[in-house]
Amino acid sequence: MALRHPGEDGVIGTALIVGVGSGLSASFARLLAAEGMHVALAARRTDKLAVLVEDTGALAIPCDATNLGQVDAAFQAVEKKWGVPDLVLYNASYRVRGPIVELDPKEVEKTLMVSAYAGFLVAQAAAKRMLPRCSGAIFFTGASASVKGYPQSAPFAMGKFALRGLAQSMERELAPKGIHVAHFVIDGGIGKSADATKLDPDDIARSYLHVYQQARSAWTWEVELRPWVEKF
Repeated sequence: MALRHPGEDGVIGTALIVGVGSGLSASFARLLAAEGMHVALAARRTDKLAVLVEDTGALAIPCDATNLGQVDAAFQAVEKKWGVPDLVLYNASYRVRGPIVELDPKEVEKTLMVSAYAGFLVAQAAAKRMLPRCSGAIFFTGASASVKGYPQSAPFAMGKFALRGLAQSMERELAPKGIHVAHFVIDGGIGKSADATKLDPDDIARSYLHVYQQARSAWTWEVELRPWVEKF
């Protein structure tokens, strides 16, 4: 989907990012705002988003993405202000580590709820709103754990494998109906530093934007991004 032409207000669309922090999601929000899009930011705690909101003119929405009512309320807030979002990114995740015999089942449950189930709730809400107009984009942020499990990290792999499966199934179902679904495997740590093993969040954001701008005849469903120097 190419970015739309500016409307009378000079804006070319609306994006909703769910699961916002100071890294990738913040970089993507700033990039989208610079490109001329309205941006809405959904997070459990919006008090930490004050600087980002000021930088981007974004709408901050308190939202626990594992709660269906709060997810619906977040979409309603965006619709009330700007209309149905053109792009929705699910960026939230949670992890617990430890030997399989020592894992707290409640923490494992929370990992699955945040990493996978909440992604389903957000994606379903987006699809319901995008299908009537036959356009839109739904993106998911994955991780190394989306495609390979690591020792003492079973819950995170379970959640990320599930999210990838959701994205793949949705892509096959919704792409023929005009909705671009894409999953991004971020295969490494994210951070701005001189450490060459880190992925710069601004560079990742530009890759997300590139996929969003793809022509319908050549859509990508999955992108794997990794640093040019690896130690893992």
